[in-house]
Amino acid sequence: MKFGMFFELQLPRPWQPNAELDLYTNALDWVEIADRVGFDVAWAQEHHFLEEYSHSTAPEVFLAACSQRTKRIRLGHGITLMPPAYNHPARIAERIGALDLVSRGRVEWGTGESSSRIELEGFGVDYIEKRAMWAETVREAAKMMACEPYPGFTGQYFSMPARNIVPKPVQKPHPPMWVACTNRDTMKLAARLGLGALTFAFMDGNEAKYWVEEYYEIFKNECQPIGRTVNPNIAMLMGLMVHEDSATAHARGDEGQRFFAYGLAHYYRFGSHRPGRTNLWDEFKQAPEFPMAGHAGIGSPDEVRDAFEKFEHAGVDQLIVLQQAGRYPHEHICESLELFGGKVLPAFREREIERERKKQEDLAPYIAKAMERIPPIEAQEVAVVEAYPKFWENNKLINPATLSPQRQVGAEAMWRMMVGGVNRK
Repeated sequence: MKFGMFFELQLPRPWQPNAELDLYTNALDWVEIADRVGFDVAWAQEHHFLEEYSHSTAPEVFLAACSQRTKRIRLGHGITLMPPAYNHPARIAERIGALDLVSRGRVEWGTGESSSRIELEGFGVDYIEKRAMWAETVREAAKMMACEPYPGFTGQYFSMPARNIVPKPVQKPHPPMWVACTNRDTMKLAARLGLGALTFAFMDGNEAKYWVEEYYEIFKNECQPIGRTVNPNIAMLMGLMVHEDSATAHARGDEGQRFFAYGLAHYYRFGSHRPGRTNLWDEFKQAPEFPMAGHAGIGSPDEVRDAFEKFEHAGVDQLIVLQQAGRYPHEHICESLELFGGKVLPAFREREIERERKKQEDLAPYIAKAMERIPPIEAQEVAVVEAYPKFWENNKLINPATLSPQRQVGAEAMWRMMVGGVNRK
């Protein structure tokens, strides 16, 4: 089983001067440790306006910085928000390609819709139509990375003419694709579409086994890829705080994990939020405690190893650990990561190579069958795109007398540029 780490970048109030600077600086230290001790993937979220809960709003910037501080760990968008009001598909394709280049082919491309009201309405995204937006833009962004040129698209949620999207990623036809899953229905959709499942729902080993078996059964029998290749994998989230003394691990780790769960529920289920005014940490401290899931990674190295082996036996491909939550001190996070890398990871690493070999061997005929279902991209005649001055002159499209005063100013500026260009020739 592989291991990832999760960058939600939490920052409970009160915020001291340079708090966000310190958070991002410390996070780069954590990814360096993870790279050195043997973690497989660093996953960075894209969220917006979720004060205290997540200050990870520009994962493409953070992951680019990670790429220059690490050598082997893969860099995951966990996830990229796909509705066009958040990110135009062409911009996603360009950023994924650029990140894959600067990281020398280490990108994992997670995708998602978003579901909190504070985010969706902040960008004018329709809650009812966000799934359809996701499907349209995921399919087209994957084509953009694989085509030269992209033939263009006229869709319900975005349209664009033929363009050659550059740069192209190192990984062909595009980096491995994932989708965020918070329930069984989304996980089944991931399997049908040939996507890795990023399961951000806490569960125990027995429940995980059922989800894994269902996912792979659907992948084998029903997969119709949405991308240009497939990525059959399941990753699940789990809190982490390791210490040689179990009681110390829980004293350090339990509150932060509860804050993570409380913040999630605040923004996505029961909360009332006043931007810039609500103090989420204070509300959390005043709320009654509730049963906590996802704490199997809190404890001594032996306890954590035993707990994680249950997920390995269930067939989970990757556990993503939430190494920072609430008010975890930087030094506690570093100590926990070092201990995990030294006393927990090695046992899994010894088994992972053989497990992955056997998995690929077992899935090979099903992957081949799924790849046959990917429709070819039809070659099309690509129209010539003339520069504006040439286009306007050739087509006699501008009659300044018919334009508004504001557009007349722009038209006159363009004509002056045209005349200047002619004079320079």
